[in-house]
Amino acid sequence: MPRNAGNSGRSFLERTTAGFVDAMEHAFYAEEIARADGLLQRMDPRVKLVGILALIVSAAAAHRLSVIAGLFAVAVALAAMSRVPFGLLLKRVWIAVLLFTGVIAFPALFVTPGEAVFQLPGLGWSVTAQGLMSAGYLVLRVETAATLCVLLVLTTPWNHVLKALRVLRVPAVLVAVLGMTYRYLFLLLQSAHDMFESRRSRMVGNLNGPERRRVAAASAGVLMSKTFELSSEVYLAMQSRGYQGEVPVLDDFRTRSFDWAMLAGFAAVSIAALWLGR
Repeated sequence: MPRNAGNSGRSFLERTTAGFVDAMEHAFYAEEIARADGLLQRMDPRVKLVGILALIVSAAAAHRLSVIAGLFAVAVALAAMSRVPFGLLLKRVWIAVLLFTGVIAFPALFVTPGEAVFQLPGLGWSVTAQGLMSAGYLVLRVETAATLCVLLVLTTPWNHVLKALRVLRVPAVLVAVLGMTYRYLFLLLQSAHDMFESRRSRMVGNLNGPERRRVAAASAGVLMSKTFELSSEVYLAMQSRGYQGEVPVLDDFRTRSFDWAMLAGFAAVSIAALWLGR
């Protein structure tokens, strides 16, 4: 039986607030993974960042599918040794990347010249072996790079990632913007969640389609106004405390023999991939 307008309106608000809560829960879960006792979690974030970037560059530069598949296997092994759940990677990375890159790579199956492997029945479109190879390169490259990036973020606290970026001479202003964006994104999510929760608790009548859209538009306007006010207040507060473009981080990194060994391992895998993937 179809739901009435009241149930539809209530469902709209419930879905919206549930989406905010789900986003925050995923962030908290990522912090739990970063605190786990895994291989990547024990590494110096600077070494981890440089090593993972080297693997990503190797995957992008390799011209053999077997080499890219080997780098993907390395990423999966790192995830297993870092206690990152495969279910999380499957739902959040592998399936999403496959669908996204699959849509992009789909035309290459037919437009790439080469030996026809089979034809689509009814359409007469020929799928070429070279097209399959090109699509496989794209999908596997993106899967490997996305998996490595997610491993870096999941196994490293965000403030450590930002401090490690300074090793690569990323401008301090950009690092500060990334840090504040991440921090205040959750504050704005909490504000939006509170707004929709208060609206839902006061809702007595039914909400039809136009009313639901008005609620969403009004909430978006209020949230944008709060965002501008918050940005001005935060900037003035930072200036009053002597902010000069560099955000200090209390944690100090120490490079141990374990980190040097891992860096050597990353370098060996990357050089081997570049050599074999020529």
